[in-house]
Amino acid sequence: MEKANILVLAGSTRKQSVHRMLALEAAEALETSGAEATFADLRDYPLPIYDGDLEAEQGIPSAAKALKELARQADGFLIASPEYNGSYPAVLKNAIDWISRPEPGERPLEVFRGKRAAILSATPGPHGGSRGLKQLRELLGMINITVVHQMGIAGSGEAFDAQGKLARAEDVQGLQNLAAALAG
Repeated sequence: MEKANILVLAGSTRKQSVHRMLALEAAEALETSGAEATFADLRDYPLPIYDGDLEAEQGIPSAAKALKELARQADGFLIASPEYNGSYPAVLKNAIDWISRPEPGERPLEVFRGKRAAILSATPGPHGGSRGLKQLRELLGMINITVVHQMGIAGSGEAFDAQGKLARAEDVQGLQNLAAALAG
């Protein structure tokens, strides 16, 4: 049986982001679960805000094409997304919008069609990003991605050790369960 290839994204571009640490932890958990994980740092794919006029004049930016190729090769996605004002961040939505743009001979949303995802969030408060995850899950469903598992981590300030690894046993187990659900 061939290993599932999972594209791992953090919905934050900050170098010391909790969600970057969480995405890297998730990539390790996916590998342990038998999947192949590819982490793509959105910082490495700078994109203008989606604008149909810009696309018509200049085409799809090369960074969007490169990220889309990773998405095309992936069997599924793991997205670690912050919750900003009760929703997912603009940088994540913008990347999804650019990736979704059909190229000549391609059906709309073809790059996402029939793929699976797991989503997770960590917040300082008690809800673990549940509001943002709900909206992200809805967005992914609208673009034909099935969310097979989601996880929220509350109290993110205490969730990681000095090396950026999850510190609480329940969070480590939750991440392993999420990875197994997506890898399987």
